[in-house]
Amino acid sequence: MVDQARHSGIVGRELGIAFVGAGRMGSQRASIAASHPAVRFLAVADIDPDRARAVGEKVKADLCSGDNLAVISRPEVNAVVVSTPEHEHTRPVLQALELGKPVLVEKPLALSLDDARQITAAVAAAKGDLFVGYTKRYTRSFILAKEYISRGCLGRTLGAATRVYNSRAQAFQILKRSPHASPVLDVLTYYVDLVCWFLAGNEPAEVVARGQKGVFRDAGYGADDVTWAIVTFADGAVASLGVDYALPEKYPSLGQSPRMEVLGTEGVILLSEEHKEHIIYTNKGISHGYVPGHDVNMAFLGTSSSGDYALGDFWGPQADETRGWLDYLSTGRPCILPRAHEALRTLEVTLAIERAAATKESVKLPL
Repeated sequence: MVDQARHSGIVGRELGIAFVGAGRMGSQRASIAASHPAVRFLAVADIDPDRARAVGEKVKADLCSGDNLAVISRPEVNAVVVSTPEHEHTRPVLQALELGKPVLVEKPLALSLDDARQITAAVAAAKGDLFVGYTKRYTRSFILAKEYISRGCLGRTLGAATRVYNSRAQAFQILKRSPHASPVLDVLTYYVDLVCWFLAGNEPAEVVARGQKGVFRDAGYGADDVTWAIVTFADGAVASLGVDYALPEKYPSLGQSPRMEVLGTEGVILLSEEHKEHIIYTNKGISHGYVPGHDVNMAFLGTSSSGDYALGDFWGPQADETRGWLDYLSTGRPCILPRAHEALRTLEVTLAIERAAATKESVKLPL
């Protein structure tokens, strides 16, 4: 059925998509693209050729390879998704941009300012088409928040408060993949992006932060267990951002459990995406979609950050985001993901949070 949809001759721009990185994110996005009517050619690449082959077989890819760069260069490929570990984004992104191919790269844009600035400069030089996968922008409540803020329903924005919790089981899975992808750089980055999106045109100017070490330090990682930050914007608006990814292993969230508040002179938006009202409990155990072999008896349904497999399909923000990007490429429909310069600003804020927490001094922006 997937193969028939891909080759059915739908009117519109035909797409050949290369998925570079066949881990969890890459495989999920590839499965979504496989059923998109504009996709005529699908390639999966990974430095582990067996993993590329396994994902390729699942999505009925036209090409599977252990050579990422060779796949990007294929003439059938006219757009690229980079889902490698965070510290490996730069090389495939730069090659795709040099070849004039649109890119969707997972967040954050990079883990260092040097890499992020190199990518941003390459986008500008090539007049490239790059979006960064800040999937939370495709959560319905956050889309509606942006809409009502844009309408002026809140008046002048005074500030915001957001925090996100998760279990240490998922944090260790992230750190195992990329030891420098701390909860601030890998997770709080979503909410920095959202706050900057809501306060568009009002640039972050200063950061103060504090962190607490313990669980991750004892396991050999440099990340803080808990980090709280205050970001001041150019017009004086103040945002509080916090992350705790060290909750006990069996904490019932299957992903991020965030709250978000946006305060204005004429109104307020209060959002909870914890889904504590949606609970399942079973003696048989529920497998965690992000952490292999990790089962819980009770879970908050709907907290998986990217979405969930159910009834033979993938549902949730990452599915909507991936289809939205493919629609943008094939029909010109608007895509609400951030561009490279926005992702660079978000990286600067998260790096400033880590620096402020480490030094206990305020950090001015931009870095």
